[in-house]
Amino acid sequence: MADEFQDPIAHRYASAAMREIFSPRRRALVWRDIWIALAEAQHELGLAITPAQLRALRERRDHIDVAAIAAHEQRLRHDVMAHIHAYGEAAPEARGILHWGATSCDITDNGDLILMRDALRLVAERLLRMIHALAAFAGREARRPTLGLTHLQPAQLTTVGKRAALWIQDLVGSWESLVDLERSLPFRGIKGATGTQGSFLQLFRGKGELVAELDRRVAAKMAFSRMLPLAGQTYPRVLDFRLISRLGELAVVLHKFSTDLRLLQSFGEIEEPLEKSQVGSSAMPHKRNPMRCERIGALAKMLLGLAPGFGMMAATQWMERSLDDSAMRRTALPQAFLIADALLVLGLNVARGLTVHPAIIEHRIEQQLPFLAAEELMLEGVAEGGNRQELHERLRGLAWQASESVQRGEPNPLRALLEGDSVLGPLVRALPPWRADRFIGLAPQQTTDYLESVVAKLPQPAAERGDDEIRV
Repeated sequence: MADEFQDPIAHRYASAAMREIFSPRRRALVWRDIWIALAEAQHELGLAITPAQLRALRERRDHIDVAAIAAHEQRLRHDVMAHIHAYGEAAPEARGILHWGATSCDITDNGDLILMRDALRLVAERLLRMIHALAAFAGREARRPTLGLTHLQPAQLTTVGKRAALWIQDLVGSWESLVDLERSLPFRGIKGATGTQGSFLQLFRGKGELVAELDRRVAAKMAFSRMLPLAGQTYPRVLDFRLISRLGELAVVLHKFSTDLRLLQSFGEIEEPLEKSQVGSSAMPHKRNPMRCERIGALAKMLLGLAPGFGMMAATQWMERSLDDSAMRRTALPQAFLIADALLVLGLNVARGLTVHPAIIEHRIEQQLPFLAAEELMLEGVAEGGNRQELHERLRGLAWQASESVQRGEPNPLRALLEGDSVLGPLVRALPPWRADRFIGLAPQQTTDYLESVVAKLPQPAAERGDDEIRV
């Protein structure tokens, strides 16, 4: 509503798919799935739960009365109890056995793990799509020479594709890290109020093996292959910190990618996608601002900023649990995933729409190539018996002299200066012409080898959901 604050991350940037994962309705459905799984497992292991009660829970699963839940929470001041009352009203036959023996965190913590697993899968899927889009770009540009920069100063030549492959390598590392976390994410399990499972031991009349089997069955019904062997009231909050840190790693990689592109766009070499009606400035109509990459940088900083807070939260949990984790987890956990999702929607859009300007790249190489080719002279001079340090000093003096001419806007005179040098002249004249493709080393081969040996073996992304485009 126009008269109420709307979270910009959800409202402007994140996709419908990620917003749905952390929606109140989805959370309520996940909680009900856990209650159903718990009741099913209890029934299977001999507790007094009837097929009719299970049927009622299943049939009324989707009947979620948001207004009733809100009213119950306003009265009870307890979110889980509000949902229990509302579900019991929707399925009155099962009201008496709903949440039997459980504590709130049996539902909320396991529910959060399910939502985070789903969110991790969506993030990994989007990241995989971006990797493949950038790989197509890197393959097309594998052989195009470009200035390599160290300290943001011209160094040696590389290729446009090799630079893109470096971005991809970082993205692949982040993808592997996120997939590993998603696959290893544990279920908290049905552990009771302080993790001792005492209430369930009572329900099963002291039969610990049935308590353990209940735990295993509920985890399996919720499609978890791993379960925490131990828990207090909650799963360890260091797991939240680990998760946010992995998302933070992705933020680092995407920030680097966007910063490189912003610099390249300022040089005029490569541009992010630019829509025909896009306005760069209200005062300067000529501007072509790298809006998408700037937004990636801003969102990445936001995501990185969340990690310290989660570290402090995890570090200050007391004994089996304290509730001072609630507000941060309720707000910042979904926000972290919404930001990661928004970053990857932007990243994919940029990767698919990169525009290369060859004439500008070639002009910049032409200005610098004589300097870059100087190393070749030094290598050849040493091979002919020269002293490396002496050759380096002669080259340095002539290069500085040529640099002064370039700074005055004149053509680079280094080749002529070298040919006129008594020591270096014969070496220069014996070498082939200075063409850019002679100075790119193994960059093309490195790029294609990486794409074939690593990226080509990654899974293909799932079919697109229709919400991969940026919204604003």
